[in-house]
Amino acid sequence: MSVSLPHALSVWRRNASMYRRTWKWNILPNFFEPVLYLLSIGIGVGAYITEMSGTSYIAFLAPALVCVAAMNGASFEVTYNIFVRLTFEKAYDAMLTTPIEPDDVLAGEILWAVTRACIYGTCFYIVLAFFGLTPFPSSLLVFPLIPLAGLLFAAIGIVFSLKIPHIELFSFYYTLFLTPLFLFSDVFFPLKERLSEPWLWVAEALPLLHPVRLARAAFRGNFSPILLWDFAYLVGVSMLLLVWARRGVRQRLTN
Repeated sequence: MSVSLPHALSVWRRNASMYRRTWKWNILPNFFEPVLYLLSIGIGVGAYITEMSGTSYIAFLAPALVCVAAMNGASFEVTYNIFVRLTFEKAYDAMLTTPIEPDDVLAGEILWAVTRACIYGTCFYIVLAFFGLTPFPSSLLVFPLIPLAGLLFAAIGIVFSLKIPHIELFSFYYTLFLTPLFLFSDVFFPLKERLSEPWLWVAEALPLLHPVRLARAAFRGNFSPILLWDFAYLVGVSMLLLVWARRGVRQRLTN
């Protein structure tokens, strides 16, 4: 990619300045959703489950919900917000009248989406710390994972946003993609204890499963060779999707 870092940072700063005006309203639905799940399921259902995979149920949920918070932060930014800037505000058309190029737009938007993922993931980690659910120092290893999770879902979301013609189609993205990921990616129960071997292989394609597995290992300080596959998945799939996104952003912004 022929990216100019100063130009990409200009796109990032534009989004950051807009976010400073509206962050109180933007953070409510995306950040508090995993907080409410932690309280309702972790404390409520957890009262009836003595342990899950060798730990209390709320401790089982905690690291996975950090990844969910990062997923939410990145996903909302690269879906509705990008589509509005692209289709209704025509913000990118204005940017292209300056020295900014399509690659700079893509890089700046991805960087901002990862930033939002880090904000949401870090804030949720702080919430967990108040509950005493962040074992120190092993849980600190989740911090390098949060931007990687954000990068993956930023890449997925921006590819989808560049392909759809109508904003109403995002309801399918959230209902038929993100919600099933949330429910069946090792967040609420260990897949290996409930699924047969063929379905476990299918589950390996789920993008949320891999950061969840890495986050849980970080909190427990328990690492195994399969985690190398999870890391490779995060980086490899993100890079492939960014190549796809680059083609899409060039077509949408130059045609």
